Amino acid sequence: MFFLVKPVYAQCPICVITVGGGLLIAKKLGIDDLLVSIWISGLNTAIAFWIANSIKKKVLNNPILWSAFLFITSILYFYFSKQMGRLGNTLFGIDKILLGMTIGMLVIFLANLVDIMVRKKNKGKVLFTYQKVVVPLFLLLVFTLIFKYGFKLR
Repeated sequence: MFFLVKPVYAQCPICVITVGGGLLIAKKLGIDDLLVSIWISGLNTAIAFWIANSIKKKVLNNPILWSAFLFITSILYFYFSKQMGRLGNTLFGIDKILLGMTIGMLVIFLANLVDIMVRKKNKGKVLFTYQKVVVPLFLLLVFTLIFKYGFKLR
C-alpha cells in the first residue's frame, strides 16, 4: 500500500504549523519585528504553495496569487491592529513589518526556484531527503541572520 502513494510536491503542513507556533513565542520574547515578519511571510508563502497544490481548479491553483492574497491580508491585519506604521520602527525608511514580509515572501519564491533548478539538474530527483523543506528553512535562516547581525537587530 505504501508504494502506491502518489508523490506530492508541496510544503510540509506540519512544518508550517510548527513555524507558526514559534512566531508567537518569538514576538513575546521581544525579537525585532523585521525578523519575525520574515518568518511570518515565509509561513504565509509556504501555506500559499500548499493551498495551490491542493486545489484542482486551474484558476485557483496559482501559488503566486495565493501568496499575494495572504501577503495583503497579513499587511491589512498588521495595519488595522496598529502594529504597522509605528514611529521609528523602520529600516531604510520602510516599515520593518512591510520590509520583513516582502523579504520572507521573496525568500520562499527563491527557495522554490532553487529546488526546481536542483531537480531539473538531477533529472527530477532531489539531492537529499526533505530538500523541499530544508532549502526554504535554510534560506529563511540565512536571511534572518544577515538582517539580525548586519543591522544589529535584537
